[in-house]
Amino acid sequence: MNTSAAAGDTRASTVLGADHYSDELVSAVRAATEAAAHAAGAWFGRGDKNAADAAAVAAMREVLLPAPFAGVVVIGEGEKDEAPMLANGEELGSGRGPACDIAVDPLDGTRLVQEGLPGSVSVIALAPRGTLFDPTDVFYMDKLISSAAARGVLDLRASPAVNVVRLAAALGKPVHDITVAVLDKPRHRALIAELRMVGARVRLAGEGDVSTAVTAATPGSDIDVVMGIGGTPEGVLTACAVRALGGFMEGRLAPQGDDQVRTALAAGHDLTRVLSLDDLVSSDRVLFASSPIR
Repeated sequence: MNTSAAAGDTRASTVLGADHYSDELVSAVRAATEAAAHAAGAWFGRGDKNAADAAAVAAMREVLLPAPFAGVVVIGEGEKDEAPMLANGEELGSGRGPACDIAVDPLDGTRLVQEGLPGSVSVIALAPRGTLFDPTDVFYMDKLISSAAARGVLDLRASPAVNVVRLAAALGKPVHDITVAVLDKPRHRALIAELRMVGARVRLAGEGDVSTAVTAATPGSDIDVVMGIGGTPEGVLTACAVRALGGFMEGRLAPQGDDQVRTALAAGHDLTRVLSLDDLVSSDRVLFASSPIR
């Protein structure tokens, strides 16, 4: 289920999976993303991404603390950002209602807010307790995300060029009409070159990992597929939206640099394993909410 505010509302929020939870909990989760978006929006274009992020975190937490559920943060702010609130393992909610894993990103696109650019969002996802993938000590993931047409077609182990050709055939359109979203990072130079060599259209995104991926998972959107390495926390959040949309997603942990590789291996992660959507979120009972920041 996808609900949003009226078309003219610049703060329109998106909610997916509302049928799985009570109206009271859905309203609380939506209110939490909207509160975070409003708080971050006060810093829009003011050049201080840290203040914007801190404001979003505090506003989201304030709404989630009394929400009607028993939640534990699995994907939070603390591990990478050393934030004191919404940290991994923090318990939220009144304790009344379903036991849930929580994934949060109060401000996805901090630089965009800092510079007054569009595309940043505030995001929350819920799933039954124990069903969200816990990427402890790994902050980056190689991702392949598309709509339902890509299921059984795309494979993260195949080359980007092969996947573009396969997707074009599945969608029934020429390769040169395939649009691939890629984060605009130096690590993606070879990927971008390969995509352009095969004839695909590349759309570079400075930030906005989650919102770009959700667009790709939505049938008939202007992005056909997302490729490349982005944030692991954002990947788990995205997986909840993709699951609700019936789309396709695969991921593979991609620590950057020798130190991150050693840390990931010490945490017991298999860096060769391709993670399916079921691995990233093993339940259909997901709730995803996103609010744009203006």
